[in-house]
Amino acid sequence: MKISLCTISFRHQLIGLKDIAFWARDNGFQGIELWGVHARNQSPLAIHNAQWMAAQGLSVPMISDYLPLHDPDLLRSRTLALCAQARTWGAAKMRTFAGQQASADATPEERRQTTRALREACVIAADHGLRLLVETHPGTLADTLAATCDLIDASDHDALAINFDALHVWEGGDDPVEARRILLPRIAHYHLKNVSARNRLDVFAPANVYSAAGSRDGMVPLFEGAYDYSALLAEMAQDPACEASLEWFGDAVFQTLKSDTAQIRAQTRRTESETAEAV
Repeated sequence: MKISLCTISFRHQLIGLKDIAFWARDNGFQGIELWGVHARNQSPLAIHNAQWMAAQGLSVPMISDYLPLHDPDLLRSRTLALCAQARTWGAAKMRTFAGQQASADATPEERRQTTRALREACVIAADHGLRLLVETHPGTLADTLAATCDLIDASDHDALAINFDALHVWEGGDDPVEARRILLPRIAHYHLKNVSARNRLDVFAPANVYSAAGSRDGMVPLFEGAYDYSALLAEMAQDPACEASLEWFGDAVFQTLKSDTAQIRAQTRRTESETAEAV
């Protein structure tokens, strides 16, 4: 399993990409997932670019952004710009959200508009040799397993893939292990995070996450939360092509990321050993 950290973890800290990359390299990470605003604001002339990252043994697997699916006039230009950024960084994947409305609240016309916009963005992505990933996320048309399957069918494009956020799948009332088995042909990336209790899930509301003054109460390390990742990670460990990012939004960034990735590695080693013994 290839594990990346996310630059959004450092959104409120004065830390440069070079220092993040050196730390990631030295602490068992294989990649750095770039937040869209960070990708846009890196100078194309910067020496700490994709080639430099590759020399450190790191890749940029994905750029995570927010395409304006609600605005057809902006969608094409923003998608083209995101494709250019992905190509610059050598990222094969671009992440977005499936609109701004929960699946249960969206009207048939709103669904059609969002799926039409996603299809248009997928056409552009495919023309650039890229994939567009929709994240499983509350308040979007991918907020439950059923809604996500409907979205995939309605969008009907091979360039559309899923960024499987396990905690949000659990939040939507589905079993992440079973959901993964159903969505697996379309899953291209995973986001991993946890929460202290189900009633604290609102701590991940975007407005709270983006705010420097937002609450971090309820954000906990991966193996200390309400969702037990053991079964999911055991299945993920069986897929040699699996790529995941630790999406940490809380404080103590370096300490938490270091501990979480070490525990993931330990668990996957146990799984691999048990599988080998069974064979």
